[in-house]
Amino acid sequence: MKNMQFAILGLGRFGLSLVRELNRMGMDVLAVDSDKNKVNLARDFATYAVEADSTDEQVLKTLGIRNFDVVVVAIGENVQSNILTTILLKDMGVPMVVAKAQNHLHGRVLEKIGTDLVIYPERDMAIRVAHSLVTKSVLDHINLSSEYSILEIITPNLFVGKTLRESNIREKHNVSVIAIKRGEDIIVNPTPNETILAKDILVVLGKNNYLDRLSDL
Repeated sequence: MKNMQFAILGLGRFGLSLVRELNRMGMDVLAVDSDKNKVNLARDFATYAVEADSTDEQVLKTLGIRNFDVVVVAIGENVQSNILTTILLKDMGVPMVVAKAQNHLHGRVLEKIGTDLVIYPERDMAIRVAHSLVTKSVLDHINLSSEYSILEIITPNLFVGKTLRESNIREKHNVSVIAIKRGEDIIVNPTPNETILAKDILVVLGKNNYLDRLSDL
């Protein structure tokens, strides 16, 4: 299976970190920024690193940007460039356009122009840190919306040794177990007959208020 191809436009702290992590995962990554110094920083771990203006449609075409599976607009400080780049990518038919939003209003604009996924890195990181500080059982937190999230939680003792059906998590706690991490393995979409073990990590999806109650167990 061929690697997915990613393009990261904007190499601030977030964009550069994204390039590093995707490279670590073995993905093909194109890193783009108009700042030569930032491009030089990315050369060590990007498949390709190019100094270019992402608001120039001809430049994007020359880079073959529409052939990438996912393009992330990680431009942070210049909101106008962020929005214009996103519009160009959507017009060019890029399969998956992800854009970083500075705030809620910026995010609403990105949604209006058809961005496939709007992300708020600073807000989401703050939420993760807050949860890890307050609730020791929560290992990770992904905010899906104002109402729904995905949590990775250490298995509560009352579930150990029971199957998912016996633990009755969905009916009792109004959340869904979408995966179980067991050491190096991950069981995706586990069956009701899957037995929960003591060192399992449960990946659960649900409304935030129900997830909070579950994590308190």
